[in-house]
Amino acid sequence: MDFNQYQQGARSTARYPDVGQNPIYPTLGLTGEAGEVADKVKKVLRDRDGVFDLERREAIKLELGDVLWYVAQLSSELGFELNEVAEANLNKLASRAKRGQIKGSGDER
Repeated sequence: MDFNQYQQGARSTARYPDVGQNPIYPTLGLTGEAGEVADKVKKVLRDRDGVFDLERREAIKLELGDVLWYVAQLSSELGFELNEVAEANLNKLASRAKRGQIKGSGDER
């Protein structure tokens, strides 16, 4: 499966207000799901001495899937194909690496 196939499949399950003209809903969902990923990782550090056993890894995988679903929805709402988003990100990172700018912060480095 490629990203665009995933995006099309995910889009078929989209049920939220004003699908097709509502980037706010998937943006809020994305932040919520990313928080759930972070919370599960935090609890592994706190409760499991940083050991990611199979059960916790599988739980995080499911949350990462939810993050991906919302990324796909937001991309659709903004008129982007997910393959395009992924390729743009790799191009940005390759440019930074070529210029020795992987470290640091800021969008325009």
